[in-house]
Amino acid sequence: MKLATFAPPDGRPPVAGIVDGDAVTALPEGVRVVDVLAREAAASATDESWPLADVHLLAPIPAPGTIYAIGMNYEKHIAETGGERPEQPIVFVKVLGSVAPPGGPVRCPEVVRRLDYEGELTIVIGAEGAIGGYCIADDVSARDLQNREPQWTRAKGADTFCPFGPWVTTADEVPDPGRLNLKTWVNGELRQDSNTSDLLFGCQEVVDFIAQTCRLMPGDLILTGTPSGVGIGLDPPQFLRSGDVIRIEIDRLGAIEHPVS
Repeated sequence: MKLATFAPPDGRPPVAGIVDGDAVTALPEGVRVVDVLAREAAASATDESWPLADVHLLAPIPAPGTIYAIGMNYEKHIAETGGERPEQPIVFVKVLGSVAPPGGPVRCPEVVRRLDYEGELTIVIGAEGAIGGYCIADDVSARDLQNREPQWTRAKGADTFCPFGPWVTTADEVPDPGRLNLKTWVNGELRQDSNTSDLLFGCQEVVDFIAQTCRLMPGDLILTGTPSGVGIGLDPPQFLRSGDVIRIEIDRLGAIEHPVS
């Protein structure tokens, strides 16, 4: 099942719905994506449906409880950035203000000069701290701030620095999240071309690691890390500029595409 949050074309407030092919059908009034993932509400379709092209997709979970992220989780990404292979997952958080729709835009703060993209498989927590589903996220990163500030809160958590979606694909439709192709384009140029089989720490492993200290709640996100091909790893480095368009695709999960402004 693919669960989305969207603005209908008739101007009504955002609603949750089920995506099926090229159409989306609304869930009952008041039912949110997180309610379905938490098993607090059934995914009962109504008789209201629209072509997917006619609605505006929003962040499928507009206000995640916590946005966790994993750093240095692909071997080749570690090599391209000159890092060291971690012995256990490197966990950081992105703040709520970083949430953005899958279509963006991503806004570059005036203080940032080295804006970068990171296409990532993202875990969405469901009932009882288990994996409820998956989506795509861009762990947008300000490399200049990241390199000079020991804490990554500003570098990774700036406003709009976490566009994600386009919907949540429930875990039953992704039997092996460790075998998914991941690709990222910038302005049509393929930059990242990898597979989640290259993750150092797999999905269940990072969930279990975080759960050692933090109670995972329905709707929490875990960005699992990015493969090689980020802008800072290119020769010469290529950072994002206003007007650039980033597209990220992952098998079974769809695609997100957003501009930089």
